[in-house]
Order: sequence, then C-alpha cells, then structure tokens
Amino acid sequence: MADYDYIIIGAGSAGCVLAERLSASGRHKVLVLEAGGRGRSPWIALPLGYGKTFFDPSVNWQYQSEPEEALAGRKGYWPRGKGVGGSGAINALVYARGLPRDFDDWAVAGATGWGWDRVRTTYEAMETQVSADGTRQGNGPMQVQDVSDQIHRANRHFFAAAKELGLPVTDNINGAQSEGAAAYQINTSGGRRMHSARAFLAPALKRRNVTLMTDARVERIVFQDRRATEVLLRHRGRSVTLRAGREIILSAGSVDSPRILQLSGIGPTETLQRFGITTLLNAPHVGGNLQDHLGINYYFRATEPTLNNVLSPFLGKLHAALQYALTRRGPLSLSVNQCGGYFRSEPDLVQPDQQLYFNPVTYSTSPAGKRSVVRPDPFAGFIISFQPSRPTSRGRIDIRADDPKAAPLIRPNSLATEEDRMQVIAGGQLCQKLMNTTALKQLVERAMAPDLYAMSPDDILADFRERCGTVFHPIGTCRMGADPATSAVCPRLKLHGMAGLRVVDASVFPNITSANTNAPTMMLAHRAADLILEDAV
Repeated sequence: MADYDYIIIGAGSAGCVLAERLSASGRHKVLVLEAGGRGRSPWIALPLGYGKTFFDPSVNWQYQSEPEEALAGRKGYWPRGKGVGGSGAINALVYARGLPRDFDDWAVAGATGWGWDRVRTTYEAMETQVSADGTRQGNGPMQVQDVSDQIHRANRHFFAAAKELGLPVTDNINGAQSEGAAAYQINTSGGRRMHSARAFLAPALKRRNVTLMTDARVERIVFQDRRATEVLLRHRGRSVTLRAGREIILSAGSVDSPRILQLSGIGPTETLQRFGITTLLNAPHVGGNLQDHLGINYYFRATEPTLNNVLSPFLGKLHAALQYALTRRGPLSLSVNQCGGYFRSEPDLVQPDQQLYFNPVTYSTSPAGKRSVVRPDPFAGFIISFQPSRPTSRGRIDIRADDPKAAPLIRPNSLATEEDRMQVIAGGQLCQKLMNTTALKQLVERAMAPDLYAMSPDDILADFRERCGTVFHPIGTCRMGADPATSAVCPRLKLHGMAGLRVVDASVFPNITSANTNAPTMMLAHRAADLILEDAV
C-alpha cells in the first residue's frame, strides 16, 4: 500500500504551491518533504530582513560555485533557502513575471504549452494585485503589492533620468506595458513577506490530507521497472522509506534537483560511474543548461538624504521600527530593491536586454560576511546596478560525491560567449548614460571607487569580471523540451524515459526569464498542478 498519493520533495517556491493545489479536492494524500527546518525566523517575515538571512546558516545552504577564470578566479556565493518557503523565504521580494517573449521563447525551445498566452492566464489565476490606493484585482492566493507610494523620494531622480534619455517609464512592471523605469512590485501582505509557504502551504496544512515533514534529507529516489515508487530519506537520524501511489514530484530547485536525480542513478553515465553509482538512465542533460544572472553595483555619495539617513542613525531605526509596528508600512516593509526595470541598451533591439536596479541606500562599510541593510553607510548614498537579462553561456551542476550531504559541484561557465561579454559592456554603458543625465548628476556628490564615470568599455568588462556576482537566479538544470536528446523532462514535466516522476521547479526552465525568477517558478508550479491533476483522472 502507498503511504501517500503524491510525495513532493522540497517545500520551496514550487513545492508549496503544488501542495495546496494537489490537496484542494481532498481526494489525494500529499506529503511534502523539506530538508531544512520550519522557516520560522522573524527575519523571514520582515521584508527588509533579507539582509539578515543572507549569511544565516540556519535558513541558508550557503553554497559556493567553483572558481572561474572569467571572473578573476573567484568563487561565487550562492545562497539557497534552507527551510519551508525555500529561496522565496530569503530573497529580496521583487515580483517580476518576466517579459512575454521570454515564454514564447520557451515554446520555441520545445516547451509546448508554455507560451505567453497560457502563462499569462496562470499568473492571473494565481495573483491578487493590490494597487497603492488599496484597490484589489484578482482573487488568487499570491498577493502582489504596488508600493510606489512608499518608496524613498530620492528615487524621483531615477525616473527623471529615464525620461531625459527618452527611455520608457511604466507604472506596472507586470502590466501590459512592462518595459521601462518602474517601482518594483513585491509579494507582501500586511507588511509581511507573502512567499509561497504563507500563501499556499499554510492553508494547505489545515487539511487532513496534507503532511509536512521537515529536517528530512532525501538521499535518493527508488525505481522499480523504470517507475519511481519510493523516496529514501534521513529524518532526525533515522532512515525512512516512503512510497508514492501516484507520483513523486521533485521540487528541490535548480541546484538540488539535479543532485538528487544523479544520486538516484539518473544523469550522465560518466559522472555516475566516477562515484560508483549504478546508471538507471543515461541523462546528460540532468545538471546541464545552467543559466544565471550576473549583476554589479556602482556606488555614489549623494547630495541629498537617502535611505541611509533614515536607517543609519539610532533614532531613525527606532522611528522605522515604530512605524512598522504601528502601520506595517515604511522602509522595513519594503524590498531593498525599490526601483529599476527592463531596458534596451540600444533602441533598435527586439526586446529589453538589461534589468536595472536603483536603490536609495548603500552598505559599502558593512564587514565581510555581513549584508545588514538595516545598518547602511553613515552618509547619504545610492546604488545603480544592472544585469544582462538573457545570458547565453551555459554551465553545469553535478554531484561531487556519492554522499547526500556533500555540497553540489557548481560550474556556471560565466561570460563564456562573446555575446555575453558585449551585453556586459552595453549594460555598463547604459548606466553611464543614466548617470550622465542632468537629473542624476544633481544627486551625485561624488562616485565611489571604482568610478563608473571614468570607465572605458574595456574597463567596464574588466571591472565586471573583478566584482560581479550572481543575482541568485539559477535555472535550467533539468530543462524541459519535446526531445529527450536535448532535454531532461517533457512539456508536462515528466522525466524522459521514466514513469512516476516529474520535476517542477526553476530547473525545468529552458531559458532564463529577463528578470527575477521567483514569480515564474510559482507560476510554473501552479500550472504544473493542473497537468498533474489532468493525468490523475
């Protein structure tokens, strides 16, 4: 007899959505396995608490990538959520659907049924959009907040600079006109983080047919006659085997989903043989197609007060804390990323190639290993930054040992193509153009080193190699597509060559979306639940 109808591996951004949707009818018994804890840190609920969780090992796996020659021999720090809510519990809360062409490109890449028209209706079913005046549109579980009425007034210079350059400005980065300078929307409700654990899993756990097991590290998936049937795990020091009657759904994320598959005998044969793992299915695309966004910050001292002046002094912190306690508004209720948007570095491009951030805060004096945005620099300052939206380089994530506790081998292969290197230069030059506008020049007291104003194109690329970092959007390591020769799962997210197992998380994205990947991950899980339930009839 099966222990559960569906076993979901991972209580992250995708797994929480699946738990709610698959259990809603009451007909199916659902188990959610989470390797981390319950995710009850108060810094998770507080939007600006993002800085506190960034290096916290109790809620963060703190992975590292391998050193990369293209990035001056540096390793990359890869925070990943460790606990209920996954990385959506520790991210900076920017809610960006992505651009329509992102998803039409998915369909072109073989992900039939995942074009923009279908994706848009899924977003609309999943969301409740709340405008700055409190007007609500939609009735989905995920609340998306327009906080444009709360952002710091220094941001007005960014919007003025965009208009001065003739760049578009939009009042809704997730609307019909999404391109251009915008105040970022965030997934909050009542001033608290509205991640998938709160929006989806919490109500699901009130049902008798849903079980959550935390501190449950999956060691491997067990197959019988090429069908996934059981999950072998360690739970509080004990070895446990659980059986799924219908399906096992792997939602451990772009880093850990390929790792679990390879430990289970699904992956490149040469990798599995190296560690003495019997190959059940030679699947070279499990772990491949890794894509990520790289970004860089440029720091400036400001001529007028910024968020630094609010949050650096003790009395300012006290005022912000009281404002939040009494009204659930103010800087503590917002993302550190207040403004930005999608931009074309050249007007003749088919679609935007850069995502920009404009933050009215700096933390250049923070000690190494700290990212406390509630303790910014003691002087007025701001940041402008960019990330190329659609990198073309492809890396890999693989196991480094036949050991479920061993951290994965992350090789991003950053800046491997000439196109990616040219996109870096284009993004830096776009930031230069913005900073040379009259609107932003009046906000600059002086540039902080390294000085963006003084950089040549070669300098921009060299500086990017020295200082850039991941923006924490890894995708693609179990990519979906119609052809098993070029993909790991089919468009219904079933693993090619095996039955009873689907992969549902950002690892199945064929191509990276143009901005933050948390919203597309939740959307994917919402639609995946429909596909799973269709097949259960």
